Amino acid sequence: MKQDIEYNGKAAAQMKLLISEEISIPSPKAKYTEYEITGRDGKLLIDEGSYDDITINIPFNYAEKDDWGTVFRSAKAWLFRRGNRILKLSRLSGYFYKVKKVEISADERSIQRAGKFQASFLCEPYAYLEDGLNERETGTLYNPYERSHPTYQITGEGVCSMTVNGSTVTANVGQNLTINTDLMLAYREDGTLQNTSISGDYEDLYLRPGDNTISITDGFELKVIPNWRCL
Repeated sequence: MKQDIEYNGKAAAQMKLLISEEISIPSPKAKYTEYEITGRDGKLLIDEGSYDDITINIPFNYAEKDDWGTVFRSAKAWLFRRGNRILKLSRLSGYFYKVKKVEISADERSIQRAGKFQASFLCEPYAYLEDGLNERETGTLYNPYERSHPTYQITGEGVCSMTVNGSTVTANVGQNLTINTDLMLAYREDGTLQNTSISGDYEDLYLRPGDNTISITDGFELKVIPNWRCL
């Protein structure tokens, strides 16, 4: 099957680019703090519970019939554009990666009308599930993946309490409030920041692997976007 990617909402094929080799996805490396202890063999390693970013290298080939350099210039504009920075691979249907930055190698040409280059995508260590962007109801929510950083959407008026796995956050809601635990921000639908409207720790609202219990004060509506992710 022919490989393709989608980045910033556009496919490589739309940019007249072909992927010349199989895309290799590296495994993330766990982070450890190392200590040298006198009299102890080897090092003492403390697991930090987090992972390093990964780099996905994608080689592109292209041929052009128009003005020299048109395809490569368009490719640079596409890859460097500050858009949603979401990378999807055709062979990993239903998953996507969050990109932090893109680096592009020099344009190599064997003949004037054909060229190749490599794009390196620095990504978060996790693969995210598109299904994890769908809203869920409160109650018991089962997480079959890694710990996730959900988004909570509250509708109502006044002060409410939201409890996740026994940890409670208090929020002063004016019609609507979004709590984004990944960005550690609270805001209204119009983008107005509301960080001072909540009390509690964002980390307490993460969804752990397995069952998670979620509830909110009566009279308020709560939707959960779980942002499922896996290694």
